[in-house]
Amino acid sequence: MSVCALSQQLHIKDAVDAMCDGFFVLDHRGIVVFWNRSMENLTGYTADMVIGKPCAHLQCNTCFGRKCPEGIHECGILEKNGKVVKECTLRHRDGHEIPVIKNASVVFDDNASMIGVVETVTDLTALHRMRLKATVADRRNGVCDHLVGKSKTMQAICRLIESAGTSDVTVLIQGESGTGKELVASAIHAASSRRENQMVVVNCAALPENLLESELFGHVRGAFTGAANHRIGRFESADKGTIFLDEVGELPAHIQVKLLRVLQEREIQRVGENVNRRVDIRVIAATHQDLPQLVHAGKFREDLYYRLKVFPLQIPPLRQRKSDIPPLIDHFIEKEKRRSPTKLVSGVTHQALRRLMDYLWPGNVRELENAIKHAFVLHNGPYIQIDDLPVEIQRPGASLKNLDGWVCVPLQQGRKPNRQQLLELLAATDWNKARVARELGVSRTSIWKYMKKYDGSSRNSVIPRYTGTFYWTSGTACDYM
Repeated sequence: MSVCALSQQLHIKDAVDAMCDGFFVLDHRGIVVFWNRSMENLTGYTADMVIGKPCAHLQCNTCFGRKCPEGIHECGILEKNGKVVKECTLRHRDGHEIPVIKNASVVFDDNASMIGVVETVTDLTALHRMRLKATVADRRNGVCDHLVGKSKTMQAICRLIESAGTSDVTVLIQGESGTGKELVASAIHAASSRRENQMVVVNCAALPENLLESELFGHVRGAFTGAANHRIGRFESADKGTIFLDEVGELPAHIQVKLLRVLQEREIQRVGENVNRRVDIRVIAATHQDLPQLVHAGKFREDLYYRLKVFPLQIPPLRQRKSDIPPLIDHFIEKEKRRSPTKLVSGVTHQALRRLMDYLWPGNVRELENAIKHAFVLHNGPYIQIDDLPVEIQRPGASLKNLDGWVCVPLQQGRKPNRQQLLELLAATDWNKARVARELGVSRTSIWKYMKKYDGSSRNSVIPRYTGTFYWTSGTACDYM
């Protein structure tokens, strides 16, 4: 009796058609004799298209260890004790592949003779989508592991890093010194398809100009005095990987021309030869300088600037994301505890935290890390005190230089500011009136009264350019340089 006849006698056709999983039956020759509705929906083939034909049209990518199609006696299921469960892919009628689990069993009659094979097919498309989302989430966590901070700004940066990782486009990272531009470059590399290869880091400002060309592009023997051997440059070393050009704004004009060719053609020439060498690299550049201003001043090539800023990424200074300061403090404390396990430090006092939050951090995250290191040297109790912090953080007015060119000298605290001075101080502290009050040594109510008196009650108040004395922080006045 055939399997098809047996199925009909058992009146199970309707029940099998109602199954969510695909179900089909082969006879002893490997010919399809039954094909349920779920198989039609899953594969795009109707029962009329496949019944009476072998299952080769499914193009299973791993049909019991052998390439499909095969005859039923060669397909391998008989070698698997008649039962096989396998995760594989089938090809839909329109050409796309479908991830599935195939569960196949051989059917024998009473005389132990094979009469056919029954197979169920479970669609894994939804599961694969979930796996992909989990993989992306894991990669996202891995990408941002070294970027501490949960502010909206940092979350946005992480999303941009993920986007940059999906492409090989050139990235230009801009931000003040100490904001973590190299960490961001490393994260982009780690999120990219080149992550298995190295990222070569070049600090363009640290290399002498007379050696920079050789370091970047390499040289051949005899190219210059002292070139006794051939040497590959940083671009060739980064082949199949990423090259990170830090402080790219420091490049001299003749190197800018050669870098432009690398970006356009992905070719380099070693110093002393005329052979073009192909390099498969991803270029990430960074600078703390204002490149458009350098272009305007004729110190940086305009065409190179636009080649670099295909995907610009601006890293904000720490003073603009102060909600990240507490987790950064915790991170640096844990880091120092690993280096100095005998230290008992586990946190900072409320007063010290307030001082750390108030400070403007001209040196950004690097300065914060150094401040924690400084405190670790002085303190061995459970909580860092204000007195353990560097002097410029203990007394903000003691800083000789803060931001944007303001240089500060001692001034009596509590002196009443004029309108210009008040507006500039409000702007410098992002309109944090409590902070302005503390810096001026007056009450918050006094700041509100000054604002009302000077008609400066909103951020839209015009702040004209000021060239005289500016009351910057408590005990200081600042002259613009």
